[in-house]
Amino acid sequence: MAQAAAVAKPPAPPRRRRASATPRRLPYLLIAPAALLMLGFIAYPVLSVFYYSLQNYNPTKPWRNGYAGFDNFVHAFTQDPQFWDTLLFSAKWVVVEVGLQLLFGLALALIVNQTFVGRGLGRALVFSPWAVSGVLTSAIWVLLYNSQTGITRYLADMGLGSYGTSWLSDTSTVFPAAVVADLWRGVPFFAILILADLQSVSRDLYEAAEVDGAGRLQQFWHITLPHLKDAIVLSTLLRAVWEFNNVDLLYTLTGGGPAGETTTLPLYIANTSVDAHNFGYASALTTVAFVILLFCSIVYLRLSKFGGEK
Repeated sequence: MAQAAAVAKPPAPPRRRRASATPRRLPYLLIAPAALLMLGFIAYPVLSVFYYSLQNYNPTKPWRNGYAGFDNFVHAFTQDPQFWDTLLFSAKWVVVEVGLQLLFGLALALIVNQTFVGRGLGRALVFSPWAVSGVLTSAIWVLLYNSQTGITRYLADMGLGSYGTSWLSDTSTVFPAAVVADLWRGVPFFAILILADLQSVSRDLYEAAEVDGAGRLQQFWHITLPHLKDAIVLSTLLRAVWEFNNVDLLYTLTGGGPAGETTTLPLYIANTSVDAHNFGYASALTTVAFVILLFCSIVYLRLSKFGGEK
């Protein structure tokens, strides 16, 4: 017993000091102010739109304000033919613009990806329209389409057309004229994204294809396009959302006219809220547009298998 008592107990293992939680939380604490500001500037307006979509809210007619339930949505789908007209035109505008911008942007990216003298200057000229703001772009094309000093005046001097012709006031020419104006600014967006992805394609793939006897078209179809798949899907999705919400260019060029021929749904929403002061109905239309864009985006990403194997 005495010998057992005399045996010294082994020393207790030293306690590990708990790592301070502050260093791990520091990055989140640093970005917290910016995150809260973004949440306030984004979440609050979105929630406000959802709230007012269920209200009758017109500051010029306060006696009619109050809870409306789903009356605004019912009115849009059953009693407002202009809603359907603007929605169909928005779909037409998006399909035509995004399709043409992708086609020309891909062609420009393939051209400026080649090695030639003055390639840097060529790339700068190709990408420069994207640096111009939407309002300034509209102002440039308003001057170009001016019937007295614009393109039609010079065409008339050459015997093509008549003096005083305005493409923006003719229902047969206003849509192509607006499309060309937006193409000038939208094509560089696709060219920039596609060129960035083109430069990551290994030259070894093309050299191996040439050894196997593949031509330029076969190389483009089996090497270039599969590699560009994700870039094309992402760029077309982003541009489709932007084109659907396009207001500044069409508002400055045509104001939605003539006779409502170029009125998109967002432009109709802007006119309903700003001009007619019917913020409740405009909020309901905005909610419908949000749901349409969300649904189409999800379906498009699923069908395109974005992020999958190339």
